[in-house]
Amino acid sequence: MQKRTLGRTGLQVTEIGYGAWGIGQSMWIGAEDDESLKALSRFVELGGNFIDTALVYGDGHSERLVGQVVQQHPHVLVATKIPPRNFLWPARKDTSAQETYPAEHVIQCTERSLKDLGLPHIDLQQFHVWDDGWTDEGDWKDAIDQLKKDGKIRHFGISINDHQANNGVKLVESGKVDTVQVIYNVFDQSPQDRLLDACLEHNVGVIVRVALDEGGLTGKITPETVFPEGDWRNHYFGGNRKAELQEHLQAIEKDLGIRTDQLPETALRFVLSHKAVSTVIVGMRSVGNVERNVTIADGKGLPADQVQKLYNHRWDRNWYI
Repeated sequence: MQKRTLGRTGLQVTEIGYGAWGIGQSMWIGAEDDESLKALSRFVELGGNFIDTALVYGDGHSERLVGQVVQQHPHVLVATKIPPRNFLWPARKDTSAQETYPAEHVIQCTERSLKDLGLPHIDLQQFHVWDDGWTDEGDWKDAIDQLKKDGKIRHFGISINDHQANNGVKLVESGKVDTVQVIYNVFDQSPQDRLLDACLEHNVGVIVRVALDEGGLTGKITPETVFPEGDWRNHYFGGNRKAELQEHLQAIEKDLGIRTDQLPETALRFVLSHKAVSTVIVGMRSVGNVERNVTIADGKGLPADQVQKLYNHRWDRNWYI
């Protein structure tokens, strides 16, 4: 698996990373711990070295599973995330930094994640929501500096609010952040407007999430698809959205001359074709998904003519609301 530099951190991360939300056994329904551990282990066996999780994924369950694997493979890099104290996703414009990420909360959550993971330090600690109005507010930066000084975290980043790519540019320009995690895919190309250029200019690492549009760009979700009861995708793909999706997928297939089963690889390679992107974290709850996706981390990206064609398939919408 090919590696890229994660911005100013200097860390070398595989182009395909492991997104561990789906193995937390909350919101995404159906994960089994035995299979999740096998998938994590297979990812590492095949050369994967970057795993992204969060404290709220199953109330620490995902972190504990990740920890079981990483403790046996200390070369693997782990990123996790601190939930906002007010538990508001996404961040609201009328909330303050002190209300959302006071220093005490930042330190307490980090200590809990360290315990869940069973690790001496966290390679990348991130805020799970962000508002650029907090850049110069509150005491959160003091907490981050102290955690770095104490050796409990190595680097700091943020996870940018869903479909708000520009809401992070100010922080990037401030020099106070090492990485950003952002939604970027064939449909949501908004990071190309300002964020990715800013990250290149300031040497900030870019971690891409939702590159497959929560499954929409896999080609496997059809109008007949039924999700388990309690699975949050019943909302994301609710109403007429599954049928609406098909029109866009068919347009992509026709424009690029590809089959439906080629959509996932095409979507991942599109994101990896941007030079600002350091790694793409993909949810992989089975060994089969791991083995299929890691082959894309070959440094090749997507042919320039196909990238240009996909620029025309930008589709601005927010199915999280």
